[in-house]
Amino acid sequence: MAGHHHEMREIRLDLCRRMIEHAKNNTTDVAPSVMFNDVSAYTDLQRHELELQQLFHGMPQVVCLSSDLPEPGSYRLFDDTGVPIFVVRGKDGVVRAFLNICPHRGARLLREPEGRINRITCRFHGWSFDVQGQKGIVTQDEHFCGAVDEHRHLIPCPAAERHGLVFVRTVPNSIMDIEAHLGTFGAELEKLDLDESRRVCDGELVVSCNWKYALDTYFENYHFAVLHKNSLAPLFPSTMSLYDTWGPHHRLVFPPREAWDWVNQPESQWKSDTISTPYFIFPNTIVYLGSLKPEQAYVTTFRLYPRGVGEMVTRMTTYAPHGVDSTEYRAEVESAFRALVQLVQDEDYSVTGESWHNFKFLPKGSRVVYGRQELAVQHAHQWIAKSLGVAEPEVVLSETTNTGIESHDAA
Repeated sequence: MAGHHHEMREIRLDLCRRMIEHAKNNTTDVAPSVMFNDVSAYTDLQRHELELQQLFHGMPQVVCLSSDLPEPGSYRLFDDTGVPIFVVRGKDGVVRAFLNICPHRGARLLREPEGRINRITCRFHGWSFDVQGQKGIVTQDEHFCGAVDEHRHLIPCPAAERHGLVFVRTVPNSIMDIEAHLGTFGAELEKLDLDESRRVCDGELVVSCNWKYALDTYFENYHFAVLHKNSLAPLFPSTMSLYDTWGPHHRLVFPPREAWDWVNQPESQWKSDTISTPYFIFPNTIVYLGSLKPEQAYVTTFRLYPRGVGEMVTRMTTYAPHGVDSTEYRAEVESAFRALVQLVQDEDYSVTGESWHNFKFLPKGSRVVYGRQELAVQHAHQWIAKSLGVAEPEVVLSETTNTGIESHDAA
């Protein structure tokens, strides 16, 4: 990643230094306490409706990377929050978002998931608009008696392009303060140089569970030794993680087993470029920087959306940070994508579907418990509750002295 390569290298070196200290002391980043969360946080229909309104409609949502809209007229549909929207790059280079609804009689305007257009034309009666959503042309205009001027433009939704990412807020004619939402995390995202990435492959995973229950699996390595004993456990131990927060957002790093070998090695021999660094953009997006080998990386985004209180979909997209420069590299990135899909679908999501279904049989008032090592899960649920204006999960201070340190607040 050319623009901020040096900064990212320093970030990874700093992470390695923290790994080494933990390895020497047999410690890890931990939360200050144990936390209990009512099962209803995952099952209650009213809570689910509140999350839709406050998190998925009220907050900025990541639609895609900037590179997914490479030229004027490039567009992508975005229906995952339940609101029909498309984002399009205008002739002036600005990304805008509109309801995918014709202002004449409500027909869906764009139907292909993505593409490039010069004008947006409704297939129902032929009304058309430019890619800025303006200059509407009304067929048989004379029969509308000059009374449709307010219908000659599309209905906008707030859109913003920051740090190589495209954000929208799915409330039409509203405003979106993307700077306030990202806060100091924006400077961290800028270092990822996502605007240089080019899409290689994508797909979707559907599972019958609450979206938060699926999200939890990305936020701890406690389950690696058991659930992933033949896949991730040989590569990553379940006893150490590095955690940093920027308000509701975070970075969670799972050190590789070889980090323990670096304890007695000089920094020049550490394979810091291979350290995977997943970033979480609240409330539902993970940007995962992985490595196939030194200096050959990939970026995968995971965007989780509810389709109901007990149904959700994960949108997975894998990018080449500098674009694809060989057929061999493309094959390696595609292979990494397939391996991630299989891992998440066959291992993580096979458990989440079973577990969430079991919640309905628990007595009223039952609670799930998050240990100190599940600090990212704790942090996410605290911020979800804060954002909804509901009671936060109960924190129970530990009566024993455990090894480890508390997580870092980088804000």
